Amino acid sequence: MENINPSDEEWFSQIKEPLTPSNMSKMSWDEEADVVVIGCGGGGVSAALEASEQNQQVLMIDRFFGGGATAASGGVFYAGGGTKIQKEAGVEDNPDEMFKYLQMETQGIVKDSTLRKFCEDSPKNVDWLLGHGVEFNASVYKKKTSYPTSNYYLYHSDNSLVPKYAEIAKPAARGHRGYIKKGLRVTGLGGSIFDPLFNSAKKNGVKVLLQTEAIRLIQNRGGRVVGLEVLQIPPGTKSAKRHMKFSKRAQGFQMYIRPIANYYRKKAIAIEENERKTKTIKAKKGVILSTGGFIFNRQMVRKYIPKYERGLPLGTTGDDGAGIRLGQSVGGVSDHMNRATAWRFLNPPLAWGQGIVVNKRGERYCNEMVYGSVLGEAMCEDHEGKGILIIDSKLRKEALYQLGPGKLLPFQRNPVILNMLFKTKKSRTIAGLAKKCNMSPLKLYSSIDKYNLASKGDIKDPFGKPQEDCKGIIESPFFAIDVSLENRLFPCSVITLGGLKINEETGNVINKEGKNIEGLYAAGRTAVGVCSNIYVSGLSIGDCIFSGRRAGLYVSGLEAQN
Repeated sequence: MENINPSDEEWFSQIKEPLTPSNMSKMSWDEEADVVVIGCGGGGVSAALEASEQNQQVLMIDRFFGGGATAASGGVFYAGGGTKIQKEAGVEDNPDEMFKYLQMETQGIVKDSTLRKFCEDSPKNVDWLLGHGVEFNASVYKKKTSYPTSNYYLYHSDNSLVPKYAEIAKPAARGHRGYIKKGLRVTGLGGSIFDPLFNSAKKNGVKVLLQTEAIRLIQNRGGRVVGLEVLQIPPGTKSAKRHMKFSKRAQGFQMYIRPIANYYRKKAIAIEENERKTKTIKAKKGVILSTGGFIFNRQMVRKYIPKYERGLPLGTTGDDGAGIRLGQSVGGVSDHMNRATAWRFLNPPLAWGQGIVVNKRGERYCNEMVYGSVLGEAMCEDHEGKGILIIDSKLRKEALYQLGPGKLLPFQRNPVILNMLFKTKKSRTIAGLAKKCNMSPLKLYSSIDKYNLASKGDIKDPFGKPQEDCKGIIESPFFAIDVSLENRLFPCSVITLGGLKINEETGNVINKEGKNIEGLYAAGRTAVGVCSNIYVSGLSIGDCIFSGRRAGLYVSGLEAQN
């Protein structure tokens, strides 16, 4: 756990020390509400909507224009235990099987009671989303893939089909992709989940202040959080319009041309530095922090997750650690700040997943068919971010066939084509390939030899890959494709997983003694949650809905203390 405050030289944030007025009765407020939510993403909008359903007056602020990483995502909601959509698709599942599976992924990052409640509440959370206009679809994809084509909306977005997991928990398709008619687009589809919730929140009376950034919390003399100080670009001004334009362009270019994204990001930040006005907001019952992680705060990245620095930051500009620092500024503690996830997906094309990945010495280190975050973690944590995919001519032909029209989405197909053209080494012999890759011929030959024996059934694959997926590396010529973290032609997306420690029953931020900081809650990636150990697709949005609703519910039960 980390206990840090704004005076620390490694604070790396614009968040200020909390304000504690000597006389609260003389405090002047520009806005007030029962509940104030900081951050208008998946966790924030769920918290705001839940609190409004509990008859609270809710104010939600966002530094940009709302949506956060949830809206920018592929729109996958991880749910199971027998959801309405699973039943419609004929998928058998129950909370016990979901719990057994997620225990393997979470590894005690949250208490078993919290994880069990997450699983038991999952069908009800799907019903809640449906009730607020979110649409899902029961077309199910039954095989292993990182992301299905636009014909399928329910799929195995995790490792449940991998044999070592399936031996313990019965597999079930739990990746519920939001249904929206946008063709083959895969970025920004998170709006299928966020937009209906945002619209419901506004219809339910939630007031939203956009282009408004929290910079400090306000406490009474007893230490309770009673409000916040913000900086706001005056609504409707030319500065506000320019800020929104630059912010949206930065987000639009982030996945494809990072230098252009950074250019527009700097222009938006320059407007913030020069055009904003200070306001104070009173929170009569509590403040909920839900501003995402810290992947766009590069100083924090270098401090906490340096092994992942060369990956592609995934999220939005608002993922700068501000929510975490706000909590720490009033005595909250963070945990698991060294946890991150790097997504190195090989399948599709399936043929890539049927090759082997080795490190810079030629040693194989993972089952290549696992979910991308498992391979990415092994690559970053234990092998210096290095990965070289080895395939033979037969697998290369299969991969080219699997790139055919309509078989892959553009974001899956295009990097494969680029890397097979520009990031591939070729040799007629294993020794020659090893020499071109500056690795040990003996170690590479040993890795391939064991894999070939597994492909024939002579031995079990040392990394647990089923025999039907061990295709062997036999036919010359042989190919080595760079799939390392730093490969710009094959982006390896990274998000942070650590955050504020919370009371897992209520969502309250807790201090180093484990006591609640009254009036302060956290949700989503600002807090330690279900997906803070390792990531599977949709689990972060699943946790945002779960933890956001929890915070919104419990803050509503607090009595005002001024």
